[in-house]
Amino acid sequence: MANLPYSTALIVGAGPGISAAVARKFASAGLKVGLVARNAEKLSGLAGEIGALALSADASDPASVARAFDTATERLGTPDVVVYNASQRAQGPIAELDPETVRNALAISAYGGFLTVQQAARRMLPLGRGAILLTGATASVKGFAHSAAFAMGKFALRGLAQSSARELGPKGIHVAHIVVDGMVRSAHRPDPADRPDSTLSPEGIAQTYLDLLRQPRDAWSLEVELRPWVEHF
Repeated sequence: MANLPYSTALIVGAGPGISAAVARKFASAGLKVGLVARNAEKLSGLAGEIGALALSADASDPASVARAFDTATERLGTPDVVVYNASQRAQGPIAELDPETVRNALAISAYGGFLTVQQAARRMLPLGRGAILLTGATASVKGFAHSAAFAMGKFALRGLAQSSARELGPKGIHVAHIVVDGMVRSAHRPDPADRPDSTLSPEGIAQTYLDLLRQPRDAWSLEVELRPWVEHF
């Protein structure tokens, strides 16, 4: 496999599941990794396992996101790979949803993505290179009943990815949106015994993130859809 043209990754919205698998995959490929979550103490196990830097930040607060990037730059070097994996749900009938809860969900799922892309771009533009990967979902392309807030946030994040790719791609920065279209496997949600591999494994998803970093710039993917082989669509 080709060597990665990057050296330092910052994952915003880190935790168990997809982001943990991505962090492990990046670290195994030789990248220095920074992990950002609202509560950095919850990242101590993963950070110790892969030798990563754990940072606390509120993804919806501009000053907090900027500080996380500044600290990561000081301690690891300028991030030339940035992953946004944070999201928040507010489920329920539209007529009954609490407006403030919906506002907070959009602030994390969409506005936080903007803040992260903005900070990443400010650091990558002088380098003339970089990669920004944004985690989407089925809700990025299809809204479900009782899930309006999540769909709104994920639709907005997809729009951010498309606009950013067109603006930043010609300047050497690879922006890609990954549609995770299916249930993600976990200890609490294993595959049914009669349907093996019917959910997406975090490790399989993480492999795609790593593969995106290896793409030559004359053939970049701007959006990738991931789904189990048995998924109906």
